[in-house]
Amino acid sequence: MQILDGKVVSQSVKEKIKEKTILFKKNGHKAPHLAAILVGSNGASETYVASKVKNCEEVGFASSLVRFDSDITEAVLIEAIEKLNNDAGVDGILVQLPLPKQIDEEKIINLINPDKDVDGFHPMSIGKMVQGLPTFIPATPYGILLMLEHYKIETSGKHAVVIGRSNIVGRPISILLSRNTYPGNCTVTVCHSRTTNLAAICLQADIIVAALGIPGFLKADMVKENAVVIDVGITRVKDETKNRALPYRAMLIL
Repeated sequence: MQILDGKVVSQSVKEKIKEKTILFKKNGHKAPHLAAILVGSNGASETYVASKVKNCEEVGFASSLVRFDSDITEAVLIEAIEKLNNDAGVDGILVQLPLPKQIDEEKIINLINPDKDVDGFHPMSIGKMVQGLPTFIPATPYGILLMLEHYKIETSGKHAVVIGRSNIVGRPISILLSRNTYPGNCTVTVCHSRTTNLAAICLQADIIVAALGIPGFLKADMVKENAVVIDVGITRVKDETKNRALPYRAMLIL
């Protein structure tokens, strides 16, 4: 068994970005600036945003975090996004999801300038991705591609099963894995919590992407020998040894 270590891949990618940023600045350009908007105090969202800010610092990017309480009105959030859209000093905008119930997520995503849509959630970004045109790609699906590429996992002609159908991970990665490129050229099956005969489908898979966010949903007896399993679901579970909540993420295995 080989472990596909996401931390190793992440560090490799960050080192390359850092080198490019240094060269970019030496040529007289300003450091790219990422602005993140966080509404409320969702544990997983806090973890993700803190990681993004930290990573920006490590690679030499500028970053800013705009925080709002969970009772924010939609109008106030719209005003904040429009301000960032019009700020020439901001190169990328991301709004951390999920948002409170009083806010229309689709409306908010559609408001972000596609040229600054680093999350790749805007309909224009998604449309370009489907057509194979240059665009921003959602971070987690793109990370999966980088993982497969880093470890030189063969994907052409393989059967990939994606468990999860969210617009953030499941659907985008199913499209990306089916593209006529590397990593890609897979035959892709999209499954979810209501899929019948899920175990039988998974046992046919050469590559499984678990993006459901339910700990332990994919069992060992659902995976055939020598299959590649990439788990990108994250759930906060209680750490009984230290009386605190920790993110749960299964190992990435080959």
